[in-house]
Amino acid sequence: MQAGVRLFFFFALLIFLQTSALAHSGDATGFASIQVQEQIVRYTLTPAPTLKIDPAKLAAALNNKITVIADGKPCPAARNTGLTQDFHCDHAPQEISIRDDCVDSLGSTHHVIALITWQGGSQSFSFADQTRVAVIAIKPASTASMSAVNSSMSVGSFFFLGVEHIVTGYDHLLFLLALILCGGNLIQLLKIITAFTLAHSLTLAAAALNIITLPSVLVEAVIALSIAYVAFENLFPRYAISRRWTISFVFGLMHGFGFSSVLREIGLPQDNLIWSLLNFNLGVEAGQLVAVVLVLPALFWLRKSVWEAKVVRLVSAVVMGVGIALFIERVL
Repeated sequence: MQAGVRLFFFFALLIFLQTSALAHSGDATGFASIQVQEQIVRYTLTPAPTLKIDPAKLAAALNNKITVIADGKPCPAARNTGLTQDFHCDHAPQEISIRDDCVDSLGSTHHVIALITWQGGSQSFSFADQTRVAVIAIKPASTASMSAVNSSMSVGSFFFLGVEHIVTGYDHLLFLLALILCGGNLIQLLKIITAFTLAHSLTLAAAALNIITLPSVLVEAVIALSIAYVAFENLFPRYAISRRWTISFVFGLMHGFGFSSVLREIGLPQDNLIWSLLNFNLGVEAGQLVAVVLVLPALFWLRKSVWEAKVVRLVSAVVMGVGIALFIERVL
């Protein structure tokens, strides 16, 4: 087997193993809004729909597993209302350190995409088992020029939030792999990717702006079904390639609702709403583009190999199995 084919097969296997582990061990991508208001740091968690845990246990985790330090001094936990935890500092901080050890209670696959906001600025951070501490310099806007700089920082943070969302969104990446695995020549691949981008950009904007909203359980279930369906089509490539761009567009609409979940949970800043939305979408596109660029060389090697048909069938069968398992899990 040629080196390019082995590289592609390894890449596909890596995604499958990561997806299987996440799908069957309590995988959860939560979203957190962390607001710094004078002496109060307010942590509000929105857990993923797939997180199966007693709400009381989750609330206790927020109270016991999250610590906030302001300029070297601990901020004790105060009022806890459901999944909102307040921390009271003895002064308005210039630097805060937030440590999230919820993985100790919720499992090592638990991770949280957080948006930390303060007057005039914001920063995104992804809490996970290996990245438990976020250190944020609080720089309040004291002049018009400083306000403009911090506003730009706030908008820019949504770009990195978009990148983090697509990187942790293994189901979106798995769908993308299934799409391009049997995508034909370069022109056909460009049509597939363009259709997917256009579709999810439309519904991402519509959902984030609350023009159209769908139940998250329905969205997640259809996304899982889209993975299984496209992988199934790959078993019959003669019929799949010619209309693959239309399938990409149709299911891309639903994936856009999935992308919008982080924005609907965290919220868009009203003063820079459009620019923040645009930056988030650009971050999603950047993460998606990197994934495609990484796999394309191996994909082109595969096209020239005598092993292409066998590899496509094997990878597609595995991806289809993962998609079906995700669908059943999310429906139930």
